[in-house]
Amino acid sequence: MNPVFLSWGIALAATAGVILRPFRWPEAIWAVIGALLLVALGLLPATLAWQAVGKGTDVYLFLIGMMLLSELGRREKLFAWVAGHAVNYANGSPRRLFLLVYLVGVVVTTFLSNDAAAVVLTPAVFAAAKKAQTKPLPFLYVCAFIANAASFVLPISNPANLVLYANHTPALGLWMARFALPSVLSIIATFVMLRFTQRVNLSGTCARDLPVEPLGTNGKLTLASMGVTAVTLLVVSAFDLQLGLPTAALGILTALIVLIKERQSPVELVSQISWSVLPLVAGLFVLVEVLDHTGVIHELSALLQQAAGQNASMTAALSGLVIAFGSNAINNLPAGLIASATALQAHAPERVIDALLIGVDLGPNLSITGSLATILWLSAIRREGEEVSFGQFLKIGVVVMLPALVLALASRLLTGH
Repeated sequence: MNPVFLSWGIALAATAGVILRPFRWPEAIWAVIGALLLVALGLLPATLAWQAVGKGTDVYLFLIGMMLLSELGRREKLFAWVAGHAVNYANGSPRRLFLLVYLVGVVVTTFLSNDAAAVVLTPAVFAAAKKAQTKPLPFLYVCAFIANAASFVLPISNPANLVLYANHTPALGLWMARFALPSVLSIIATFVMLRFTQRVNLSGTCARDLPVEPLGTNGKLTLASMGVTAVTLLVVSAFDLQLGLPTAALGILTALIVLIKERQSPVELVSQISWSVLPLVAGLFVLVEVLDHTGVIHELSALLQQAAGQNASMTAALSGLVIAFGSNAINNLPAGLIASATALQAHAPERVIDALLIGVDLGPNLSITGSLATILWLSAIRREGEEVSFGQFLKIGVVVMLPALVLALASRLLTGH
């Protein structure tokens, strides 16, 4: 068999495994098996595979920090505290609780990233729904969809933003000028359509006036650390530095302080974290590397350069749509890598790169495998005993994602230069 077609076949099969989870094996197993096969069969040199794994270092560090903060929040009952206040503010209305959860999700995604919204917010939202004695899924869906819908408000709102701009994002003022309106439209359209899909499940009333246990010292410390992390990420982003190391450092430092104060071993804390997401990301980076190795990136860049030269606006619109749907096939982090390498080689104009970013960030709201944030969300809800199939999510994703994508792309292209 032709080595190129065999490489593509393995990459496609591994991606299908991540999406479909045959035998109910974790997503990471399929990505890692695909990566190992490519190296073992000599289709991808081990040095290139290792370099591909290394490209995700900043993402791994970022996730480690966020997962530590999330687990600390769970242990110290921070999420239960947030949940109690949210339920009381809702005053017996599931619809008002839905809006509150959505607004909190916008803030968390904007300042702590979409992965943080999936990892940190999901347990809190599940606790809120449980306290309110209402169906949890409508509120859990908020965590998944807002994590992508608000992920281009700021450069730090999504690690994929840094990937697509090759860690050289536009200055904050320029970013806001280009993405403020698309972000607002994306957030509003996602809320309206998601609220529409959940209207039946949000009928009736829920519990109110719940007693809220005061937040303990370590809970306050964890909450403060999350706030410091948000500010730190903004500052680091302003200086065009990578986000992973400071996030991991703050997460580890907070965990050490709490564990020392409690005089507990870190074993229990570490064992509760879903570490499988790290090899999943590494495997996805290797699967993308084989596309570059077999010349796919070169062909795509030539095609993009030719199309942009003929009609930049039309090329931008089509590129945004293609990458939006493509992100659901291979996950938006690898898709962002492909788009970044393709745009760089093609010397693509600004509007094309911006459209690619919107597609990479917002497109994954179509399916549960579209973004790392959604995969993290899926892992989080499974820990709470909930399950959402690929088909279930897709039915809602089609309704929610498409209007938001069209509005965001149109607003950027019609107001851009």
